[in-house]
Amino acid sequence: MILMEMLRFFKVLFPLFFLLLSPAYTLPNKYFINCGSKSNITVGGRSFLGDLNSGSFSVGPSSIIVATESSLDTSLYQTARIFTNRSSFEFDIIDIGIHYVRIHFFPFVSGRVNLADARFDVSVSNFSLLSNFGVKSIGKAPVIKEYLLTINGSKFNIHFNPGRKSFAFVSAIEVFRLPDQEFVGDNIDLGTLGQNNSYRGVRSQVLHTIHRVNVGGPETNDTLWRNWIPDHNYLLPTGSAKTCVPYEGTLLYDINGASNYSASDLVYKTCRELNLDYNGGSSNSPNITWRFEVSRSATHLVRLHFCDIVSQNSEEIYFNLYFYGNIGAMISTFNLSGTRAAPLYYDFVVDSDDSGSMNMSVGPNQDSIYKTAYLNGVEIMEFMKEASLVPSGSKEKKTLHVIVGTVCGLAFVVILVVLFLMGLKCNKANHGDGVGSLPFFHGKGSPGKGAASASPVRNLNLKLRMPLLEILDATHNFDTKLLIGEGGFGKVYRGYLRSGMTVAVKRSDPKRGQGLPEFETEVLVLSRIRHRHLVSLYGYCEEKSEMILVYEFMENGSLRDHIYHSNDNSDSEGPSKRSKLSWKQRLEICIGSAKGLHYLHSCSSGGIIHRDVKSANILLNKHYVAKVADFGLSRSGPLDPDHISVGIKGSFGYMDPEYFRSLQFTDKSDVYSFGVVLLEVLCARPAIINSPNREEVNLAEWGRFWQNKGQLEKIIDPSLVGEINPNSLRKFGETAEKCLKGDGASRPTMLDVLWDLEYALQLHQTAVHKEPHEDTGTNALLELPLLTIQHLPSKSIPDWGDDNVSMGSKGIKGLDTTNDGSVLSV
Repeated sequence: MILMEMLRFFKVLFPLFFLLLSPAYTLPNKYFINCGSKSNITVGGRSFLGDLNSGSFSVGPSSIIVATESSLDTSLYQTARIFTNRSSFEFDIIDIGIHYVRIHFFPFVSGRVNLADARFDVSVSNFSLLSNFGVKSIGKAPVIKEYLLTINGSKFNIHFNPGRKSFAFVSAIEVFRLPDQEFVGDNIDLGTLGQNNSYRGVRSQVLHTIHRVNVGGPETNDTLWRNWIPDHNYLLPTGSAKTCVPYEGTLLYDINGASNYSASDLVYKTCRELNLDYNGGSSNSPNITWRFEVSRSATHLVRLHFCDIVSQNSEEIYFNLYFYGNIGAMISTFNLSGTRAAPLYYDFVVDSDDSGSMNMSVGPNQDSIYKTAYLNGVEIMEFMKEASLVPSGSKEKKTLHVIVGTVCGLAFVVILVVLFLMGLKCNKANHGDGVGSLPFFHGKGSPGKGAASASPVRNLNLKLRMPLLEILDATHNFDTKLLIGEGGFGKVYRGYLRSGMTVAVKRSDPKRGQGLPEFETEVLVLSRIRHRHLVSLYGYCEEKSEMILVYEFMENGSLRDHIYHSNDNSDSEGPSKRSKLSWKQRLEICIGSAKGLHYLHSCSSGGIIHRDVKSANILLNKHYVAKVADFGLSRSGPLDPDHISVGIKGSFGYMDPEYFRSLQFTDKSDVYSFGVVLLEVLCARPAIINSPNREEVNLAEWGRFWQNKGQLEKIIDPSLVGEINPNSLRKFGETAEKCLKGDGASRPTMLDVLWDLEYALQLHQTAVHKEPHEDTGTNALLELPLLTIQHLPSKSIPDWGDDNVSMGSKGIKGLDTTNDGSVLSV
């Protein structure tokens, strides 16, 4: 009873814990503008400031107009600002980052002016938001256009450009910053198969919201003043789905990545679930389908909201998602904390066809025990196309612009030539100094010697290439204050991109032994694979002899940092050296890492062998979700028995002893290394230490020694004493022992290891009381379900677990491969 109460208490505190870790966000108080008015008006909790009282924003040449009468109760739409020439609203921006921009239009008649006659364009920067726009419905309801974009400067302008012999108008404007975690990541999974598996550069674009739907629930507004409408008009056929009973409990935000700003509570507390009785249950492939009107042949961001209010006992449910009838992903709303009602969302980029509509469906997965599917909410946003925005003007002015532009262009070319010649002279004088304090070095030269000329990096994924100036800006010219670590490749810095995203920037150092081959391998491998338990590569740079890799930022560093002091090479008993991770957290981290490695090993084209699995290469995000990192030594493709590695690759203490005999890495070599990591997690000590006792020097030997004696509990981390369920410890020890077999053929696969660790977690959570002999590999009662599932094809195994995100990639199957379903051979 006490244990159950502690678990309930933990589940309540779990989301609050992550809320404390998240950066604080308060609802903004600007900018909310009541256009053409002196009056300040409060609407829906927002205080709209009359633009005649402008302080931190300004309005270009324009005039105001007042409605003689209006059918709306609110006085927000009693006035408007009109433009007869191109003009702008300019805002002072204090907090750069992701913003909502909402523009309100309410046409009315005042005297001889009818706002419904207006035709105009609206733009920001080089993006056209509205073209030849007009509103014809007089006095019925305001038309509100909503956009999502990144503001990186101190000034932000919204331009209004009247059409020929017409005018422009605006009723109200909202410009306010969002919580960073509520915007999409820069790289998003594609929602259709047969394409590159991610869409990059999302944050540098503008998104226009065209649908926001509360599936199975009523119309509602959320904390960011967004309106959600019911899905009745989109559902087809209506009998395929049943409306779920509204959830009355407390939603557990911040466990699966969604926060209370992601959507209204009502969105997550209501849903539609598959109606298996539809058509008398005769349909072999029952699905729920929605159809949304969208622009033809356009690119859209689709955000789908889920919350498990369907399962009764926190069972794991996973099901298929379809776009245009083609399976795009497998959805899983299961989380390792075992809680229900934990909201989450998935992001996809989907190209529409020429029909003017988008069909989206959810349906049961044939491998899932529970044949159901559900959906809570849908948001569809269209990527706005960039345009060359030239203010309207006379022919003479345009001709003048062409002449001036030509002269300026010629002058610019001359300046470039002069600077180039001066640069050559400076380079000769300084013997190759780089930009600022950047040293020049050559990727394939011997460390410290310097090659005669830089060896060009072969053509990598150009979509990931980032300019050096952007990286210098992100790291403040590699400021030592932003240094967060060092490794075999070089130094790692925290960086802040102009989009507001925090990244990890790894800069190569030729003196550290790794160079161009490792750099190329990392880019080639990570640009072709994607999985939520593998660290994502955001970009690379190979300018001015620099080799730089840009990754997603992992807030909690490496697993090594959390299990013992990173600079400690002894088995110190000091309290500062001890981990604060619970046994449950450690198991979840091991499970996540095993999922990432299993994905690598089971990829097409023979899979990928990591070759440097260790606790320092397992990173943790802000929710302690594990992701495998550092693929500089990895190799892919089927094993070549005639190929012999030249030179020892890997880290001592983790290397497969069989590798020393054959000089060949296999996937079982990764399994051995992972076995060492398991012992690190359990014992909180490095793989190799200095000790007068020979058996203690090597952690693998030391762990096997105590495991064979049946006394593994004697060497566990002291902070775990009394916390681990004995059966869980026994299963964990057996798993590590199997991984560390001297013969690779006797070791389990990573899939076997994954199931054993999942089983160890179940044993710890359930705390079943059994005799010691009952928890063995032949335990029919508890092992049978695992053994049955183990024989399924690897691609049908549900990939449980979750993270953020950001990357918007929670529980997705089917999109974690390359564009042709294979993996690049290196």
